[in-house]
Amino acid sequence: MTDLPRAVRQAMPLAREVAVEVAKQYGVCIRPVPLKRLDTHTGHWEIVDVPCGATLDAKCPPCAKRNRQLRRAQCREGWHLDHEPAITPDRPSKEQRWLVEFRADLQASRDQAAALGEDTADWDAAIQGVDVEINEAGMRGTVLGRTVPKRTRSTRRRQDAPNLPKRKMAATTLGRTFTSSDGKVYRPSLFVTLTLPSYGKVRDGVPVDPETYDYARAARDALHFSKLVDRFVQNLRRVAGYDVQYFATVEPQKRLAPHLHMAVRGTLARAEVKQIAAATYHQVWWPPADVVLFEGDRLPVWEDGVGYLDPGTGEMLPTWDEALDQLDADDAAEPLHMIRFGDQIDVKGVLAGTPDADQCIRYLSKYLTKSLSDSLDPDNPAQHDHAARMVEALRFEPCSSACPNWLRYGVQPKDAKPGITPGRCQSKAHKPDHLGYAGRRVLVSRKWSNKTLAEHKQDRRTWVLAALGQPNEPTDPRRYIWKPAPAGDANVAPLAIRLLRSVAERQRWRAHMTQLQAQADGQDLSATEEVAA
Repeated sequence: MTDLPRAVRQAMPLAREVAVEVAKQYGVCIRPVPLKRLDTHTGHWEIVDVPCGATLDAKCPPCAKRNRQLRRAQCREGWHLDHEPAITPDRPSKEQRWLVEFRADLQASRDQAAALGEDTADWDAAIQGVDVEINEAGMRGTVLGRTVPKRTRSTRRRQDAPNLPKRKMAATTLGRTFTSSDGKVYRPSLFVTLTLPSYGKVRDGVPVDPETYDYARAARDALHFSKLVDRFVQNLRRVAGYDVQYFATVEPQKRLAPHLHMAVRGTLARAEVKQIAAATYHQVWWPPADVVLFEGDRLPVWEDGVGYLDPGTGEMLPTWDEALDQLDADDAAEPLHMIRFGDQIDVKGVLAGTPDADQCIRYLSKYLTKSLSDSLDPDNPAQHDHAARMVEALRFEPCSSACPNWLRYGVQPKDAKPGITPGRCQSKAHKPDHLGYAGRRVLVSRKWSNKTLAEHKQDRRTWVLAALGQPNEPTDPRRYIWKPAPAGDANVAPLAIRLLRSVAERQRWRAHMTQLQAQADGQDLSATEEVAA
């Protein structure tokens, strides 16, 4: 090979790249995480490759494909469920019990300090910290309620929003059934698609006139789209009169605006669903962010122990809570933004086990392995320019209470820290791959399939082991001790070698499954011949 011309050698593919392509072909993770595993029964250490678990093709196509298949199974199992899911809470662990007891002690000390007229700020901060630990330990909610009152505004509906009917709630997650004249029972469900309003005329996903296209509104709608979806689900349950369960995915339209596909268990009249969408809105009660106060070289400066100061006057900028207090005190205040759905609403009835149901499930999972920006046509520079303008519109738009962009509008972000700069927010909402939408791509209600995604993964593992004729016995969780393999560990083989080992193992699995399938087919054929004889 050394005698070959240099240009010929450079045109040859790298062996590692070929190994990666082969791994993709066999469904092997191309970014495996090496972990050290100690078998406490034998005392033997070994290196085990664990799949990276990526959900996007751009990172790891095999792992993304497996995730999409799991989501399809989850959607299929829960959509036309014919029995009530039974969710039994786990028994509390010793750690959880200790945290609750410790939380109670803190609350008692805080109440005693308040009775003596002492400052309770430190106690409140400690209690909030324990509440965070309680959530991280696998418990939902707080133990003794909020230490800081929740901010509430008037819940009276806007004058320009249609009223919504309200039905008496029934303690069920199942929709209505219909019985035909021949006694067959049908359990229909819905497939709903919701979009955002127009920001200007578009052609092939690109604004006809970029100068008049409302990028500012499009950016804010994308940032708060997840909250609008939450409101829609609340209104849907209120009108339906039962605990509606759903499986939804958020995908980009060609114009790069997020839109929602939702599988809904049960059925409502199409006119009612459209009425609910038209009456759904979300108001963003944040401080004003339309007048720029600080930019360029004139930005707020940080002072330890104080916070951010006005560079001209030296006055401390209002904190996030102070800015909200000012907003609450102003009876004439208007929300920073209000988001609503557009007029394009599609509602389709679907029956279980039909080709339409399978097609909808495939459509729901079609773009799960793609980032929002992956919808861009590489041969359409106008669309890339459109995306760049959208990213620029998002650059200085506040995405959350902790966004550094609030400094630009004279407000200290929540939990402000030194060194933050407007226009450089690290939230994924500001990244080009997300185009303003920072929420989850898959939205699944708690009582959808009566299983977690981990349980669906275990079901898949059980099926594979059964197909391979292997036992599916539970492993003692205390038998193995796992540790990350340190960088440069000599026991960790090069990536190409590890990939080829996994490919060889996958080849053995496939050969075994093919052999078992051939045997099963042969048995079926023999049985058929005996019956025919």
